[in-house]
Amino acid sequence: MVWRFLVYTLRCKMLLFTHSESRRTAMRTPSRFAMCLVLSILLSPALILAQELKPIVLPAPETNGGKPLMQALRDRHSTREFSPEKLSPQVLSNLLWAAFGINRPDTGKRTAPSAMNWQEIDVYVAMADGLYVYDAKGNKLDPVVGEDARGATGVQPFVKDAALDLVYVADLAKTGNATEEERNFYTGADVGVIAQNVYLFCASEGLNVVVRGSVNREALAKIMKLRPNQKILLSQTVGYPKK
Repeated sequence: MVWRFLVYTLRCKMLLFTHSESRRTAMRTPSRFAMCLVLSILLSPALILAQELKPIVLPAPETNGGKPLMQALRDRHSTREFSPEKLSPQVLSNLLWAAFGINRPDTGKRTAPSAMNWQEIDVYVAMADGLYVYDAKGNKLDPVVGEDARGATGVQPFVKDAALDLVYVADLAKTGNATEEERNFYTGADVGVIAQNVYLFCASEGLNVVVRGSVNREALAKIMKLRPNQKILLSQTVGYPKK
């Protein structure tokens, strides 16, 4: 909205300028005219619209195939080296479904358990083009911030270069009348299961992954525009092996 206001204001000023001064006067002030022209191009609606994120509709998750469970458990491990290669839409869909997707459409229940069926953990996805939040019911990514927030999801240097960083946020508004101790315990348990789901999926698909607790939560919460009752728990980096 701020950018749209700036564009509107700039255009109004340019119209006033062209109507209030003659063409001859305008030619005498080339620097002013050039500056207005450059700003008009840089702040054009086409460029602004290009910067605006749109929802990403994911393909239906593939729920067959992959390594046998015991082999995935055997291969599960943390890695801190990643290729910048993007995940395909299908792999991204499968990953998010494995993390916390809906596996029982009739009840809306998920691939990971949650205390009292709160389903209070939101999975945010930080990629090069912006930050999204996973909508399991709609099987899509809803835009949150149109900037690359990967570097803010952790203190390690590799987080800014991997294909994506998952950020797990507990929405405490969904925890009802639970005490603070109960909230801390159950949200911690719930996010741990989701992170392990991601580990097993990555082991099955040959992806590198590491879960991380070292996050500047206050700074990241501002970037993510979280409410006071939303709490960042963990981040998890996912990507292809570094070549």
